[in-house]
Parts: sequence; structure tokens; C-alpha cells
Amino acid sequence: MRQMLIFGMGYAASHLAGRLRARGWEVAGTTQDGRGDSIAFADDGAVLAALRSATHILSSVPPVAGADPVLARYGDAIAIAPAAWVGYLSSTGVYGDAGGAWVDESAPIKGRRRDRTAADAAWTALRSDVSVFRLPGIYGPGRSILNRIAEGRAHRIDHPDQVFSRVHVDDITGGVIASFKGPAGVFNLADDEPCHQNRLVEWGCRMLGAPLPPLQSLDEAGLSPAARAFYAENRRVANGKARRLLGWTPRYPSFREGLVACA
Repeated sequence: MRQMLIFGMGYAASHLAGRLRARGWEVAGTTQDGRGDSIAFADDGAVLAALRSATHILSSVPPVAGADPVLARYGDAIAIAPAAWVGYLSSTGVYGDAGGAWVDESAPIKGRRRDRTAADAAWTALRSDVSVFRLPGIYGPGRSILNRIAEGRAHRIDHPDQVFSRVHVDDITGGVIASFKGPAGVFNLADDEPCHQNRLVEWGCRMLGAPLPPLQSLDEAGLSPAARAFYAENRRVANGKARRLLGWTPRYPSFREGLVACA
């Protein structure tokens, strides 16, 4: 029986869990409160038992207050666990601002989010068979620009040089599953067509027959600090390594196919 233990049953991890269960896997996951059939993160006995029996281990938990909570509490146990595969969902934010240039896995990690950069490096060094997946903006059913347009939360920002990559949640799942039979390492999972966020807004408005939001400056848009910081970085993320070594191909190579699937 293939058994996956997932730390942090968030959006992407839950989609992976559903796909694996549909294929006959046994999947256990942790949450903060142990809701439903999940394991409470702080239940050391249950988590350590799951680690001993898991054939695959994945963490999707981001760092908190300067530390990776999974490594801080269970890192030593994960390092010696008998699992054949260990993975970590990281972020392409570790590359920082590239001025719109392409970045691949050989680029230095120097992002403004130092906690994420430190966690990415710590998971890479934890054991020799760890696969780290660096992810750009994640979207999918219930979590896309279509939802923000329908809810009146979409913005068009007058920031013409900004460009970024994104990935559909199904392509994250596909990349993780492809890595089970591939070599360990660091992999970018991103679509093939980085572009300005305004293109998504414009395309989504056409799909929904909705009016375009006004073009605004960052100050006029009243964005949250997190959303505003998003526009401070500018890069295109290359996915060639995952294609070559994992045999992974994005099912949704651009936002157009991805948004049609979301609709």
C-alpha cells in the first residue's frame, strides 16, 4: 500500500490528496486542529506513527515567524524516516526580483522573503532524496481571477513592466506525481507563458462578459501590503528542468486553457 503523509492540507495539497486517493493511495494529512479525519499537527504520537509507515512524505507548510514549523518539530524524524520519497512545496519567490528575466533552478535564492528562502534551503539539505517544488502564483477551481472578477475584487494596475508566472493546481499535482519515478532535486513548476496580471483580468472579463476594472496606480488600488509587495518583483520562471528530468508537461500551458478549465 502506498501511503502519503502530507503536512498542511491546504489548497494544492488537498488537490494532490484527492488525486492520490482516486488512484488507491492511503493519504493522511495534518491540520492545526485535527479537523475531520486529519491529524492534529501537535499530536506527536500520531504524527510520528504516520511518519514510520509513510512511503511518501510531503510538506506544504510555509515558514512562520522565522522558522519552518514542520522541520522545527519533526525534522529529525523526517530525516531518518523510511519513506522512499520526500517533497516540499516552496515558492519561486525565493528568486527575488529578476527584472523580468527568465530564472531557472540554477539562479541564486535571494528573495525578500528570507524565511521562505531559509526553509527552501533547509529542506533541500535535509536528506539526499528530497524534491523541492518552487511554485509561482497558484490558481484553479474556486481560486482564480474569474472568482475575483465575479466578486468585484479584480484590479488592473498601471505597472506596465511587471510580468510573472503562474501554475494551475492540477499541474502542481501532475508534477509531484511525476517526480515519484524521477530523480530528486529542485524543480520549478510553472506554465509556459509568463505575462502581466492585467492580461488575465482582461481575458477573464471577456469570458464572463464583465466590464473591465479601471486602470489604477498602486496607490489608487488600495492593495494590501502583501498584494502590493507582489508588484515589487518581476520575473519569468523557466520549467525546462521538470520537463526534461520528470517528463512533466503542463496540462494548462497558459492562463487561457487554465481559466477555461476553471470556468
